[in-house]
Amino acid sequence: MQQKNFKITSETGIHARPATQLVNKAGQFSSDVTLEYNGKSVNLKSIMGVMSLGVGQGAEVTITVEGNDEEEAIAAIEEVVKEGLGE
Repeated sequence: MQQKNFKITSETGIHARPATQLVNKAGQFSSDVTLEYNGKSVNLKSIMGVMSLGVGQGAEVTITVEGNDEEEAIAAIEEVVKEGLGE
């Protein structure tokens, strides 16, 4: 299992476009990928799940990846987050 914490720095939080980028990237891997925020956990491969969290600027989120390609998946997702969404 791979797990990373991120702080969302984007002024608009995880809105439609970055949520779509995250979901698309997570969907490229066979591992289970979850996004946890505010005590709730959703499948990062589900756009509706991600949008339902309402992650705003300054939020602390945790992404967990479990499966046979988890190391590649967490690295790719981290790259998407760091391209302007968070740190």
